[in-house]
Amino acid sequence: MSPFVALVIANIIWGGASPIFKYALQNIPPFTLAFIRFFFAGLIFLPLAILNWQKLTKEEWFRVMLIGFFGVGINVSFYFLGLRMTESINVPIIASSGPVLVYLFSIYFLKEKPKSGVFFGMMMSLLGVLVIILSPIFLEGKGLILGAIEGNIFILIATLGKVFQTIVSREIMKKINPFQVTAITFLVFSFMFLPFIPNELSNWDISFLNNQGLLGIVYGIFLSSGVAYYLFYYGLSKMNAHEAGLFDYLDPIVAVIIAMPLLGEYPSIFHFIGSVLVFAGIYKSEGKQFIKSLLAKRRGK
Repeated sequence: MSPFVALVIANIIWGGASPIFKYALQNIPPFTLAFIRFFFAGLIFLPLAILNWQKLTKEEWFRVMLIGFFGVGINVSFYFLGLRMTESINVPIIASSGPVLVYLFSIYFLKEKPKSGVFFGMMMSLLGVLVIILSPIFLEGKGLILGAIEGNIFILIATLGKVFQTIVSREIMKKINPFQVTAITFLVFSFMFLPFIPNELSNWDISFLNNQGLLGIVYGIFLSSGVAYYLFYYGLSKMNAHEAGLFDYLDPIVAVIIAMPLLGEYPSIFHFIGSVLVFAGIYKSEGKQFIKSLLAKRRGK
């Protein structure tokens, strides 16, 4: 399978995740779902990891732990918390700000000199993200405004986790089998959710589980955690982080298609304005370069 196809499939699965998990969270608590999702997906990958096990150096173990901390611990925790408080169709738009955040970090921390065209495009995308985050001020009732904005901010923090996961993953994924990385990160960092579960179980138990919760568990274990993460790691091992991140722009399309019939969520004018600003800004700053890169690689095959 080509890395291009792998990343397309992974992001289609992840695009459907936000409405499907929001639907499931109406029945099952977030940290309980997160633990079940990653622990059992880790068990599925464990035999494959053992068959292809590589001895890791201390530096490689450290990098793998960082991947799990940012990609599972930070990303998933804030993702589920935010998803309960905001519309699922907002999630992939906010998550699309990943390249914007990487660019801003490179200017602030690495002291890179911004190019005017790229900087303008990134600021346009950032404005689009802010439109989505602050849209509850205009759309929600007074009692819901702060909760919805907080949910959007949680999704932004989850996006930061994904950004750092992608950055840390890039070089190490060229050296270590993706099955091994997936099994280690899932099994180890699923236990980050355990301290929060007793509080959830004080108001919920397994007898409450219905088809909504089961859908989230099955989708989470076998598709969103299992298939999508492996394809993402595989694609990342063949492409650079900059290129892999741009496949995230498939997610909003899939999310809207699923959220409309499943949750009755429909894009508002602010959703459209924010989306146009985000994607136009990313295209202005990175899209042409990305397309040229892909065409050059295909001609080189």
